[in-house]
Amino acid sequence: MWSEERQPRVADLAPCGSPTLAHADALSPGFLKVEGLSKCFVPGRPVFDGVDFQISRGEFVCIIGHSGCGKTTILNVLAGLDQATSGHVFMDGRAVEGPGLERGVVFQTHALMPWLTVGKNIAFAVRSRWPDWSEAQVLAHVRTHVDKVGLLSAMDKKPAQLSGGMKQRVGIARAFAIQPKMLLLDEPFGALDALTRGSIQDQLMGIVGQTQQTVFMITHDVDEAILLADRILLMSNGRDTDQGHVPGGIAEVVVNPLPRQRQRAQLHHLPGYYELRNHMVDFLVSRALAGAA
Repeated sequence: MWSEERQPRVADLAPCGSPTLAHADALSPGFLKVEGLSKCFVPGRPVFDGVDFQISRGEFVCIIGHSGCGKTTILNVLAGLDQATSGHVFMDGRAVEGPGLERGVVFQTHALMPWLTVGKNIAFAVRSRWPDWSEAQVLAHVRTHVDKVGLLSAMDKKPAQLSGGMKQRVGIARAFAIQPKMLLLDEPFGALDALTRGSIQDQLMGIVGQTQQTVFMITHDVDEAILLADRILLMSNGRDTDQGHVPGGIAEVVVNPLPRQRQRAQLHHLPGYYELRNHMVDFLVSRALAGAA
């Protein structure tokens, strides 16, 4: 089958402490490696624990789960914006210990600087990545990536003059413009209407297909995950039991069996689509609590 199920465990109730030291075999081959990740906000009650997964270069991985299970916390740790209580993250053989331009992040909100135009917002990131470039080099690079998201006509507009979908496209263009080794997307289309979301998803698929970008994306949308992802991580929420607190974590890893060159309009006609979708919906409805049968 296409799903690898993982068993949760009752949390070790020792106080949450500092991140542990990396062990010697942590630098074995693999583009992104997440090992034993845990996060506590309250001592003895980790939100998630024992999170392990790997992402291959050029792979598109989605993570899906209910609010509060820790998806955004995991993404922030991958981005170097937060620190896990324990566990390690390695990218391209190096430990992730803070933010870096080798990882591009697109947040739920556009996070654009309102006093700068579309072009200047992206140029700011490009100059950070290549400080020795000339103005002509920066402008040419910016125009290339603005064109990829269909916004050349809006190059000189400020964020207040753009629709919500246009702002998110600028955020995506900015992330791609620094040519990161990995793109981290925190539910970037969640606040958009269905038509706009579909259009930007298609643009994202096109750019990822051209660049072979490695992507880790949070979503709450089952169909979005099936459309975009090569693999889908199903995450459970923690819960209290008679034996103690059971933290959340990666409950299942689902390999998408559908052809990678898939289109939205034909998705529901593909053999295996409904079985895959029903499995994921059943997990979210019936089995998303840690330790649920």
